[in-house]
Amino acid sequence: MITSINNELVKETVKLQQKKYRDKENKFLLEGFKSIEEAYNAGVKIEYVFTTDEKRYAFLGDKVILATEPVLKKVSTTDSAPDAVGVAVKKVYSIDDLKDAKKVVLLENIKDLGNLGTILRTATAFGADAVVLYGRECADLYNPKCVRSSVGNLWKIPVVYIEDFSGLKVFDKFDRVATLPRAEHYLKDFRVDGPVLVMFGSEADGLSDELIKFAAKEVKIEMASTVESLNLSVSCAVVLYKLFL
Repeated sequence: MITSINNELVKETVKLQQKKYRDKENKFLLEGFKSIEEAYNAGVKIEYVFTTDEKRYAFLGDKVILATEPVLKKVSTTDSAPDAVGVAVKKVYSIDDLKDAKKVVLLENIKDLGNLGTILRTATAFGADAVVLYGRECADLYNPKCVRSSVGNLWKIPVVYIEDFSGLKVFDKFDRVATLPRAEHYLKDFRVDGPVLVMFGSEADGLSDELIKFAAKEVKIEMASTVESLNLSVSCAVVLYKLFL
C-alpha cells in the first residue's frame, strides 16, 4: 500500500494534471470506475491504478496499487476524489484513420473542455465515424475534465487533430455542411447523401471564413426568435440526430 503523498510514483502521477507533462510522457489520467472500465474495454493501455478498493478493480490484475484516501486526493483533479485514479497511454489517431469514415464531425478551435467531452459522447451516440479537431487552438482531448465529461466515450471513435487547411483535402468528395446562425436552409428541411462532414465553430467565434468557403452547404436550427443561440454541445446533438440517424 502507498500511504505517502510524497511517494515518487505519486509525484509522477500528479505531474500528469498538467498538459506539458501529458504531452511529454504521452500519458493521461483516468478518474473513477466508468472511465477506467471503458478505457480497459477499448484496449487503452493502462499502466497502473491507485485505488482504495482492490476487489472492484480486480480485472486489472497487477496494475492495481492499493493506496490511501489522501493519496487519491493528491492525484485526483476533482474536489471529491473517486475511489480510483489511473494512468494510461494516449490513443493517438492520424488522418489515415479517416479513410473509411462516412459521417464526420469537425470542431474548429473548440476550447471548452466540458463541451468537447459532451460532444464526443454525443457524436458516438448518433453514429459518427470520427471527430476532427481543427485549428491550432483546440482544447486538449486528454485534459481530465474532457476525459470525465466524455463519460467513457473518448476511445470509441477516432478523434483526429488537423491544424492546417491542407489536411482537409481528405474531405474534398464529402458533402461539406457548415452550421451557421444565418444559413439559408433550416435543419428540418435538410438532407444529405453520401459521405458528410458537419462543421461547427466555437461558441465565441463561430466558423472561420476559410471553412465557410470550404462548405458546399449551410444549415441552421429553427428556433424561437427570442433565443439568440444554443450551447455548442446542444447544437451538435440536434444537428447530428437529424443528419446522422
